[in-house]
Amino acid sequence: MDNTAKQIAEKLLQIKAIKLEPTNHFTWASGWFSPIYCDNRKTLSYPEVRTFIKDSFVKVIKENFKDFDVIAGVATGAIAQGALVADALKKPFVYIRSQAKDHGLGNQIEGKLDAGQKVLIIEDLISTGGSSLSAAEAVRNAGCEVVGMVAIFTYNFQKSVDAFNEANVKLITLSNYNILIEQALETGYITNDEVELLNQWRIAPDKWKKE
Repeated sequence: MDNTAKQIAEKLLQIKAIKLEPTNHFTWASGWFSPIYCDNRKTLSYPEVRTFIKDSFVKVIKENFKDFDVIAGVATGAIAQGALVADALKKPFVYIRSQAKDHGLGNQIEGKLDAGQKVLIIEDLISTGGSSLSAAEAVRNAGCEVVGMVAIFTYNFQKSVDAFNEANVKLITLSNYNILIEQALETGYITNDEVELLNQWRIAPDKWKKE
């Protein structure tokens, strides 16, 4: 698994799905300043990367989740990849909106999902875990069981680790922040001094400011 995690980290850096700018910063929707920005939707534009991620998801799912009925993708970032994985596994697919529509049928979950079914959720990115666990809650509110969640990448924030434990949702990710930093250093993308800054940011991202 570590080799897969390294390969995915390398690919995300190569196609600039993840950008590291330790001497600058991005501003997240939360208002946090960050030296890293992740947009895994870019992977869909690169067939080789897209397929590698799909195949890695399939392998991890087969190894860790033996019994489930439906694949659910979290909107919008995981809809396409979730559908690809569902097709590869010959499973039904639904996707989960951040909130119910205010028109039409008012659905939050789009597709056919019956109460009592076991659902495996696909996510593209885990930051604080809030939106991902809201999707899991929507599945449970529909009378279904969440067997777990698999995602492309996690920042490894302690806040998200605690949140997933509290919600009793098993989470497996294909790659993570620690491996990304190791890979970025190994390939010369960042320096040793920048590693220290990036590690400081991850410990307290809500308090980080560019010097």
